[in-house]
Amino acid sequence: MSTAEIRSASLARRERQKAETRQAILDAARELFVADGVEATTMRAIAARIGYTPTAIYHHFRDKDALIMELCLADFSALGTALYGIGRIEDTVERMRRMALAYTDFALANPSQYRFMFMTEHGHTFDDEVGSLEKAPEEDAYLFLLDSVKEGMQHGVFRPELDNPDAIAQMLWSGIHGVVSLWFTHRNNTHINLLDPRAGVERICDVMMRGSLRNPG
Repeated sequence: MSTAEIRSASLARRERQKAETRQAILDAARELFVADGVEATTMRAIAARIGYTPTAIYHHFRDKDALIMELCLADFSALGTALYGIGRIEDTVERMRRMALAYTDFALANPSQYRFMFMTEHGHTFDDEVGSLEKAPEEDAYLFLLDSVKEGMQHGVFRPELDNPDAIAQMLWSGIHGVVSLWFTHRNNTHINLLDPRAGVERICDVMMRGSLRNPG
């Protein structure tokens, strides 16, 4: 192996180790934010979680806000991609049903991410720094849902008195989130016989659609 090849391999190894360390920091931070709250979690605590010194962690993130920002961008983009991955279904009602199930599947497969995104108070806003966390529909789950609702309104699928697309989107989102969050927080409660969350989301979608569609069928 030539000197150049050795240097290239060494550089690749260092970059890989750097990326792995950065991911370990993000994963540890997410777990602590969910368990202890964002405000109570310090950079020192995050560093201790993975056996790093507080100084070392600042080589990867300048402060806690930067760390939270990267977590938000990564997790929300992952959710947007998961929803957009269902494809551009022409029937807007069926598309929204499929989105609900994809949202639920993402939450169940990524409980730490979901808890951080939707069940943890961040206590920070970042609009001044990055302009907006909203991306294109394929990266922003809410924008994808909102666009689908607006398309449904243009096609006259909703009852005429439901004329606010944000209200419709947030109603649908709240119902699904309620099922998922109850599952995360109360699934081990022996006094409540919680049903399978995916089946629960299917049922609540049926109920909400019957109540909001012009011709529920």
